[in-house]
Amino acid sequence: MSKLPDLEALAIFSKVAETQSFSRAAEALALSKATVSKAVSRLELRLGTTLLHRTSRRFSLTDAGRTLAARAAQMLSEAEAAEGEMLDQAVRPRGLVRLAAPMSFGMAYVAPALPEFLATHPDVSVDLHLSDETVDLVGGGYDCALRIAALADSSMTARRLRSIRRHLVASPDYLAQRGRPEHPSDLVRHACLGYAYLPNAELWRFVSTSGEEATVRPHGPFRANNADALTFALCAGLGVAPQPDFIYWRDLAAGKLETVMTDWSLPPIDLHLVAPGGGPRPARVTALMTYLATKFSGPLWPGDTAGKRSA
Repeated sequence: MSKLPDLEALAIFSKVAETQSFSRAAEALALSKATVSKAVSRLELRLGTTLLHRTSRRFSLTDAGRTLAARAAQMLSEAEAAEGEMLDQAVRPRGLVRLAAPMSFGMAYVAPALPEFLATHPDVSVDLHLSDETVDLVGGGYDCALRIAALADSSMTARRLRSIRRHLVASPDYLAQRGRPEHPSDLVRHACLGYAYLPNAELWRFVSTSGEEATVRPHGPFRANNADALTFALCAGLGVAPQPDFIYWRDLAAGKLETVMTDWSLPPIDLHLVAPGGGPRPARVTALMTYLATKFSGPLWPGDTAGKRSA
């Protein structure tokens, strides 16, 4: 006997027992009468027992047939209910969506945006995982994620939502005491605060507006795996660091931080919405992804123009 039960034959037998007819069962299942008859015979052979007596005029279940018919009917009912529930979820947003997002962006923008989505979709719930570390969507069981990075080729589907600008920033007090760097080579004389999850955290790469390239190996008193943690050190005058615009804009507007080396840029990064590749997504996942794409493709703060250029 094989390890898996013959579920198809069980379902067909259940319908035969219910309708008391091979012909009526075949019609209900949109199968040929021969297919129905062969399925029942296959099941009898597999189980080593007769399930029904049939002649040209009479049809009756054996004791074994009656016992199995009751169990098979229950199995078929549960399978139909499960399939119906999945089909319903595929059409109508309902159920749990597991979403991953970077910590700082997630706290500042994703978490505040979710109540509106949940109010619009009362049958959907969201499990939000915040981490600056790149999570394994498939291995971690996530439905989708927001990622701020230059994405490598992968089996994931990705949609670019907007550009993320990064500039070197420092506090006015720090710049008054240590001077304002004008060229990447000047940074060897400065306290450089590091972000641990850069693709190559040991090197800062710059390109000037004229096309000149420069690489710096930063040294400084503080390194963190979260950009918000660097903000406190920057505002306290501990050094200079590259920060994304969605983090530093408030402190820039308040005069707590200033941009430096504005003729030099760091490698571009974008906000992407990613999801595992494969077949069609449940409606709940599609609904959330559509909402996030709409929410984060446009401007996110006063004076933000990066979102206006998103494709």
